[in-house]
Amino acid sequence: MLDITLFGSVFVTLFVIMDPPGITPIFLALTSGRATKVQRRMAWQAASVAFGVITVFGLFGHQILDYLNVSVPALRIAGGLLLLLIALDLLTGKMDEPTQTKDVNVALVPLGMPLLAGPGAIVTVILAVQNAHGFGQQASVWLAIAAMHVVLWLVMRYSLAIIRLIKEGGVVLVTRLSGMLLSAIAVQQVANGVLGFVHGEG
Repeated sequence: MLDITLFGSVFVTLFVIMDPPGITPIFLALTSGRATKVQRRMAWQAASVAFGVITVFGLFGHQILDYLNVSVPALRIAGGLLLLLIALDLLTGKMDEPTQTKDVNVALVPLGMPLLAGPGAIVTVILAVQNAHGFGQQASVWLAIAAMHVVLWLVMRYSLAIIRLIKEGGVVLVTRLSGMLLSAIAVQQVANGVLGFVHGEG
């Protein structure tokens, strides 16, 4: 039997952390100028990469972090610094001229990780899987994870229609605003990591 309450709890938590509505302007900014077919492929790649990363950490998260001797705060700071570099590129316009190589990179980094499969989502999944007992609870957790990534894919896939409405000038505006938003997210992740070190989190 599925645990509907657990499913809802995990899904809502991941929804808040991964923030599908908030990812929309960043996705549009990072994929602007690409062909529609490429953008759709990137939406699928980003969601797939995020799901793959989340799945690996859900299954082997503690073992991976322990083996590498990496703490959760360190993971948060690293993710924040990587996002900050991307945010600076968006703010300065360095990502306005896409290349075929960049098409692939954007789907993998920063969209797939660490924007979607970021430290917050990874830690949430590790704890949810660890605390789920029995087949029903495990199935509920993994079903919530899968459902969240389907939502992410749908949001990115159908957000492309927005580009047709806002035109080139709107895309530039969205790119700059996305850079500001992403830089704030990055700084918050770094701050959370520093606080984690101060409080002695593992």
